[in-house]
Amino acid sequence: MNEKTKKKWTLEAVIELLIVIMLGVTAVTTAWASWIGSLHGGNQATNYAKSNNLASEGNSEYNAAVQQLSYDESLWNDIADMQLTFVFAQQNNDEEKMEETAYTLLYKMQDNLTDEMAAKIDWNMELTEAEYDDPVATISTWLEKDNAMTSPFDEDFINSYFDNANELLAESQATLEQGQKDNSNGDAFGLVSVLYSITLFLLGIAGSFSNKKHKYAIVAISMVSFILGTIYMCTIPMPTGFNLGSFFGG
Repeated sequence: MNEKTKKKWTLEAVIELLIVIMLGVTAVTTAWASWIGSLHGGNQATNYAKSNNLASEGNSEYNAAVQQLSYDESLWNDIADMQLTFVFAQQNNDEEKMEETAYTLLYKMQDNLTDEMAAKIDWNMELTEAEYDDPVATISTWLEKDNAMTSPFDEDFINSYFDNANELLAESQATLEQGQKDNSNGDAFGLVSVLYSITLFLLGIAGSFSNKKHKYAIVAISMVSFILGTIYMCTIPMPTGFNLGSFFGG
């Protein structure tokens, strides 16, 4: 065997060895890309389900807030009417009406006001026994406070009714967006799997070419496909919370 033939055979052997190695490596990376893609798909489904649950809970909280706001506004209208009745009776020295109105107003507020609304109108929910025993004095003292006869329903107070609902709906939206990212990342790993499948196909048919130039061209194209797939895969985020060690008890 002359030197020229020996060099050709050595190059051919290297190419054959490269094909065998790349077939193994590409098979492993294809399986890896498919697995990671499926994990993204699982996260997507989980996040979509969680988002729906949060949205449902948020909507329920919103409806409850609307009902509570409506109730409190109606309650305030009743309180305001009784305030005016008490003040009018006070101005006319109608002690019987004052006592009747003060008693009704005191217990109506004690039984129905929320702590937040009571704070807005300067009403103390923790009355002493003496304050219970003298409703007229208690109501008279309260009406002298700055916010006693001022509607509590300013913009900030109204918005506070919906804080829990808005928090849940915001979390739902964030979870939905994460699910959409998982979906996109899963699709991206699917594309990587396609590139690796092309690589496997090209490497598989390379051996059937008797023409060396054609074989080398096919191998070169397969290498480009593998490199592009690998580079692209490295740019895709791993699934949220992914820890390879956890699959082996780590």
